[in-house]
Amino acid sequence: MELRRTEQGFALYKEKDCIGTCAVRPAAQGADIAALCIAPQWRRRGYGSYLLKEVLRTFAGYDREKATVFSAPLPADPGERAFWAKFGFAAEGGRLYRRRTPDLTAVKFVQDFLSARLVHPRLCIDATCGNGGDTAFLCGITALDGRVLGFDIQPEAIRSTCARLEQAGVPAGRYELHCQSHADLLQYVQPGTADAVMFNFGWLPGADHGVFSTADSSIPALKAALEAVRPGGVVTAILYSGQVIGSGEKQTVLEFLRALPLKSFTVLVCDFANWAETAPLPCLILKK
Repeated sequence: MELRRTEQGFALYKEKDCIGTCAVRPAAQGADIAALCIAPQWRRRGYGSYLLKEVLRTFAGYDREKATVFSAPLPADPGERAFWAKFGFAAEGGRLYRRRTPDLTAVKFVQDFLSARLVHPRLCIDATCGNGGDTAFLCGITALDGRVLGFDIQPEAIRSTCARLEQAGVPAGRYELHCQSHADLLQYVQPGTADAVMFNFGWLPGADHGVFSTADSSIPALKAALEAVRPGGVVTAILYSGQVIGSGEKQTVLEFLRALPLKSFTVLVCDFANWAETAPLPCLILKK
């Protein structure tokens, strides 16, 4: 099968034959689906579901971090209404609507906290660049004359982060990326000068999952980060566990955080009570 873009929306081809079409208009958040049709001889074979899934995916309908609204005509046939209902569409005022509220992920939780707490920070550090999501976020909240430092030991992470920042139009003078261990961040930062340091442990998304962070480097890096941040600054860490990486790093880091002196730090471990035990665990360390 091949999905092709057309002036009206999309066309689904099987070999050389067009077996389905979808007329769709992009909207600010999602899209308006004017019509979806599969050729009669190809119905009830899953092609309609495939076409609708691809349309939803194209316009961020499956993006957990984006709010989306999709609309479509309300069909008279109960069977057609049942088809749309499988994809979350419900009747509303004579039309079908599919509304999605963004999930509160661990990453989004941490970013929202920093956005609310820090006002135009001047020096922020992404200690685990990954694919550049947190680096781009920090560049977005940092003062125009501030800077963001990024660290990652994997060259592909540095390349991916650099590409993301360039695509976002972040001026090159606003950030520095170092293909180096985050435990070495004090080589580039004076103690007590950083507003925030972010850690997102685990592995690089899309890369070899056999390469992941461990407590051997994470604990020294956290110690360096706590020294680097100013009083009133924040260190954030998202911890992971699971079949591949086990729970060693997570438990060791939690023991380290819980042993930090209260006179110097306030530590919040933000457990999502109805998530799985292996779900990402955001932690916030506030320096006094």
